[in-house]
Parts: sequence; C-alpha cells; structure tokens
Amino acid sequence: MSVFPATRLRRFRRTAPLRELVREARVDARDLVFPLFACPGQGVERPLEGLEGIAQRSVDRLCDEADQVHALGIGAVLLFGIPEEKDEAASGAYDEDGIVQRALRALREQVPELVLLTDVCLCEYTSHGHCGVVEDGEVANDLSLELLARTAVSHAEAGADAVCPSDMMDGRVGAIRGALDGGGFENVPIVSYAAKYASAFYGPFREAAESAPSFGDRRGYQLDPANAREALRECELDLNEGADALMIKPALPSLDVIAAARSRFDVPIFAYNVSGEYAMVKAASARGWLDERQAALESLTAIKRAGADVIVTYWAKEAAEWL
Repeated sequence: MSVFPATRLRRFRRTAPLRELVREARVDARDLVFPLFACPGQGVERPLEGLEGIAQRSVDRLCDEADQVHALGIGAVLLFGIPEEKDEAASGAYDEDGIVQRALRALREQVPELVLLTDVCLCEYTSHGHCGVVEDGEVANDLSLELLARTAVSHAEAGADAVCPSDMMDGRVGAIRGALDGGGFENVPIVSYAAKYASAFYGPFREAAESAPSFGDRRGYQLDPANAREALRECELDLNEGADALMIKPALPSLDVIAAARSRFDVPIFAYNVSGEYAMVKAASARGWLDERQAALESLTAIKRAGADVIVTYWAKEAAEWL
C-alpha cells in the first residue's frame, strides 16, 4: 500500500474559493494606471491601429474617457500630449497653454478625485523626436535639463498630482525637484522612470504619441536591456536626487529588475506594461491562439508578483471589468 506524505499542496487548489483565499499576489483596479493621449481639436477620437481600444482624443473626449475610467474604480491616469506643432526646442512641452496643460485643467475640474500623472519628456514635442535637445547631432544632456524642469513645473501649475520624467537624462530628477520646490510645488511627487530600457516593445506607443526619432535611436540614453545592475544604480541615483517612486519599463521583460528593486528600495515601485506587450496578446487573441483575458490577467499578476505596487497598462479598463 502506497504511503503519501502528510503535505499535499493541492488541497488549497481544489476549488476556486480555496484558491482565492490563499492567493499571494492580487491585482486590484485601484493599483492600475490608464494611459491617455491628448490631441488638439474638438470632438476628436482617433483610434490607433497598433493599440486596439486606445485612441488619441481631444480634451473634451478625453474628459469623457476619464469619467469612464474613474467609474470603473481605476485610481489614476498617465497623460501624454500630441501638440499642434513641434520644434527643436520642444516649446509645446512647457507652454502654459500646451495640450497636456489644457487637459490637466479640464480633467481636474471634471474628475477631481482621479489621480493625474503626467509624462515629462520632450520626444512628443521635438521636431526630431528625441527626448532631449539635439546639438551637433547628439542629444545634449545638460541643455535638456532646464526644459524638462520647466515642463514639470508647468504640469504642476496646471494641476498634475505627480510628474513622471521618462527622458533618461542624467540629473533630471534633481533638476526637476529643485524647480518644483522653487516654484512652491514641494508636495508634488516625482515618479521617475529610473529603469527605462531601449526596448523593442515600444513600437505601437510611438504611433500613439507620434514620437519616433527622425534619426538614430535612443540607445545613447536609455538602458541596455542586458544590464540589471546598472538599472539599480539608476534607481539609487534618482532616489538620492529626490525621486519619490520608481518606474521600471518595460514590465514583462524586466520582472527580475522589478523584483530586485522591490527588495532593495522601500519606495513605491511602478511598472509600465508597455504597448508592445499589449499588442502581442491582442494580435494572438484575434487569431485564436490564446485567451486574451487569461493572458492579460496572468501578465498583470506576474508584474504584481515580481513586486510592483502600481501598474501602468492599456488593459486597465478591461482588467477593471474582469476583476
């Protein structure tokens, strides 16, 4: 007669209620952030081919979308802007009447309880599509800092709850912290894209934000995907400069970095479940190769399991309904 061990791990897997009772990592709608893309005009809703269900929206339509997001129990949105015009100085990024600034004021009035996060970068606003000022064919780190700081302050003035610099310029967190404090916005937190990799998974986003570089690439300032120790150095430097939270991007190829950051730093960890991750599952689901709901929730759960507190994801609305 066979003798089985006393420990049987399947006991708590037997039924759905038992599995739910002992679940270790949980995804909640309040932990999700939905990206929004603001564009000029009135009554504009421009679907994006590479991001099913996502669209560029004029401010009026953006407010309607934000209402739906809030009604689903999602806690926050992350704003990106598509300006009317672009130039080498990215002047639309810090214009007090810029597209993000107008969207912030409208959203603050219409959905006051929604947390408004803003992407602080220059790529959507520069004529060349790079994340900083270009001088002699190179992205000039130090010349870019003042413009990034001005952008962050303009967002705070317009009503942003937190600013999220994603440019990967050295020293930008310190420059932004100093500018915010000097402008009377010492209570506005900085969520730094501290570990942002030069990833192949950003393709659909560049269509959404109209931000593809016109020459070269961003490997000179974004992280090499092979480097984890360097990512943790970036996190530590940004915290020392005044960052209040860390963003790691892209999420799924960087689960090890999320886990390492969670074990090392006692600050909120954000992870960006990026456009390519979303588009792959959407495309596979459309071909009947996998179940979108299961794949999406498994992906989000993996990101939480790795240690992320907050997930920026294009699935936020659908996940809120599924959950």
